[in-house]
Amino acid sequence: MLPPSEPARREIVLPDIHVTERLASAVAGLVRPGDVIALRGDLGAGKTTFARFFLAARGVHGDVPSPTFTLVQVYAQPACEIWHFDLYRLNAPAEAIELGIEEAFATAISLIEWPDRLGPLLPPDRLTIAFGFGATADARRVTLEGFGAWRERVAAVAAP
Repeated sequence: MLPPSEPARREIVLPDIHVTERLASAVAGLVRPGDVIALRGDLGAGKTTFARFFLAARGVHGDVPSPTFTLVQVYAQPACEIWHFDLYRLNAPAEAIELGIEEAFATAISLIEWPDRLGPLLPPDRLTIAFGFGATADARRVTLEGFGAWRERVAAVAAP
């Protein structure tokens, strides 16, 4: 058994985009209002692609733009809103408060690209998914880290 401060960890190889889609669908099936999913990785590593698949699995259809310039996109869904943040252009964590991030944390599902920009505002209860490049152009290696309520749910993420 892990000490309470240690996250639950899983490493998964995603050989292609179809397996990334299955992982996003599996995670989308486990989220609850108030959940935070922190998406880490270099440019082009798959954060936005994962977010789009996640949103589709939660019933968001049509155009799903990257929030690179708007910083946040909000999607109204029957169960709860989904807020998709791209914090790459943030200069300080306090700027996220102006985006309504505290409201999102309280009532919505939050997908956050570049979560390190939040500094101390990043909730301790979260799922962090770190994306890395794999052996081929389409492959990715991901590490899932479940903190707080996500510690148990990480084990429930079906292998894609």
